[in-house]
Amino acid sequence: MTVQFNYVLWALVACISYSFVPPLVRVATREIPSDVAALMSNVVLVAVIFALVVHSGVNVTQYVRSASAVYLLAAGLFLGVGIVAYYRALELGPVTHVVPIFAMFIVGGSVLGVAFLGEDLSVRNVMGIVFGLVAIYLITS
Repeated sequence: MTVQFNYVLWALVACISYSFVPPLVRVATREIPSDVAALMSNVVLVAVIFALVVHSGVNVTQYVRSASAVYLLAAGLFLGVGIVAYYRALELGPVTHVVPIFAMFIVGGSVLGVAFLGEDLSVRNVMGIVFGLVAIYLITS
């Protein structure tokens, strides 16, 4: 049975789940190099997603051949670089500094959405971006 959430509930599940990642990675990288830690945790990630796709019965082949697949391959490349860099930062620096800087991907993604996807940019969005930048400065200084 698939649980039907709206996007806000899925985003909250993601937020709560992701909140556990930095402290767990920080503790693990006291003994395990960040590259190995990224590999180990992402093997689990791939196994979970593989099980989900198998369970859902989706025909993956038709999507691999899609013209849009190139975007997912590019996203995977950026995700891989981002994860390796994030784990390295968590290995070297305090969670309280690394996480807010990393979280600025929200601003970057929003700006790219406006610039390349034609999404709306309101005064409220701009204020959120500015407040986000101020928050990062206050937390990390």
